Amino acid sequence: QVQLVESGGGLVQPGGSLRLSCAASGLTLDYWPIGWFRQAPGKEREGVSCFSRRSGITYYADSVKGRFTISRDNAKNTMYLQMNSLKPDDTAVYYCATSTRSTCSGPMPPLDYKGKGTLVTVSS
Repeated sequence: QVQLVESGGGLVQPGGSLRLSCAASGLTLDYWPIGWFRQAPGKEREGVSCFSRRSGITYYADSVKGRFTISRDNAKNTMYLQMNSLKPDDTAVYYCATSTRSTCSGPMPPLDYKGKGTLVTVSS
């Protein structure tokens, strides 16, 4: 059974940083595309980043380019989202996702498997 568990969310001031983690079990992340999406209150889902090892391409939403970085630690079977220079508009529940059937075609990752999310609040 595939399980993704996010952690690392919280309250941060504008301009601050957070690193989100997503620990996977039931599959090996290194083999598959990985990514993050978010959903703010009252808004639709927004793809944040997607990375495909097969293509070597990393996609980022325009709204986070230059501030967010996606990465993976194969030894820990965990993916990360480093978020810097956070803004109030980044406030949302952040979810990690992966797929064994689809690849990345933009910043929204394929959603065959996704976690339950972690809340990020950017506020002074």
